[in-house]
Amino acid sequence: MKKTLISASVASVLTLVSFATLAEGPSFYGRLDLAVSNSDQGATTQNRKEGTVLENNFSNLGVKGSEKFANGIELLYQMEFQVENTTQTEGKNGSDEVVFKARNTFLGLKSDAGTVLVGRNDTVFKQSEGGIDLFGNFNADIDRMIGGQLRKADGLWYYSPVIGGLVTLNATYLMEDNYTDDAGKESYDDQYALSATLGDKGLKAHPYYVAAAYNTIGGIDAYRGVAQVKLGEFKLGGLYQNTESQTSDQEGDSFFLNVSYNLNGVNLKAEYGQDEAGFGSYYKNIKEATGTDVNITQITVGADYRISKSTLVYGHYAMYEGDHKVGTATVDLEDDNIFTVGARYDF
Repeated sequence: MKKTLISASVASVLTLVSFATLAEGPSFYGRLDLAVSNSDQGATTQNRKEGTVLENNFSNLGVKGSEKFANGIELLYQMEFQVENTTQTEGKNGSDEVVFKARNTFLGLKSDAGTVLVGRNDTVFKQSEGGIDLFGNFNADIDRMIGGQLRKADGLWYYSPVIGGLVTLNATYLMEDNYTDDAGKESYDDQYALSATLGDKGLKAHPYYVAAAYNTIGGIDAYRGVAQVKLGEFKLGGLYQNTESQTSDQEGDSFFLNVSYNLNGVNLKAEYGQDEAGFGSYYKNIKEATGTDVNITQITVGADYRISKSTLVYGHYAMYEGDHKVGTATVDLEDDNIFTVGARYDF
């Protein structure tokens, strides 16, 4: 009887310790996001296939957590991987299936002086978009129209504390010697990005968000301004960006204007975009020859609805059209019309 009581007590203690360990330990998370899309040209689908296709919208698995030290210092860590085993993805040799791809993975320290991360992460230029990308991670993501939406490795990130309860100053710096070609020649010098933000990108603590950012990463120099405001059930936003190539005369302006409205839980969305720079993936994928005087228009309308805390269903229509000059002739780009319906499950 005593042995039974002792065994039960030990088991109870071990159970409590296990739960305590789990509570303080790393958290496991993931996302499965699949959609069916029909595209005229396949210029903006995830797999660049035209017709009716299944798209995997960056499904992922990850683990993250933190550990506090003395003097208010906190260790941060995250490992995240994109999961591609629901659709066909070719490896570098053209035959092997790619199952996992690298996403944000880093170690960091957080203190009263700010946060420093080391590893792979979205640049602060990309992060400056806040919540304005209403169709982010879909085939109507703003990266279809503009450059600089980068996730980079071998870098350092700094995020200041919130100054005055409103402002943050942020920076990304890539280790120059990690970015060389096969001959050992430096690909680009001084790869960094800077940003300053005002307000709250989630529009919860403050009903507005404003950001300014500069980028000299990935062979382009770019600067942007972002603004979004919440007015009742409406969210209004805009983004302006100027982008210039570091190796050619390619340069131009881009902008987006969008609006969303919460109608009894259904999030109705509409966006208009104009691009005169040609650094987005639509232009890169659709053009048959390099041109100048790029002029591209994007119109997207859609809706999403969260049927539970973890499950989102959505649909949208996106239209891309434009032209450019090849020599002295103005050449129309192939229009692309995309219809998409899908579902996302977060855990």
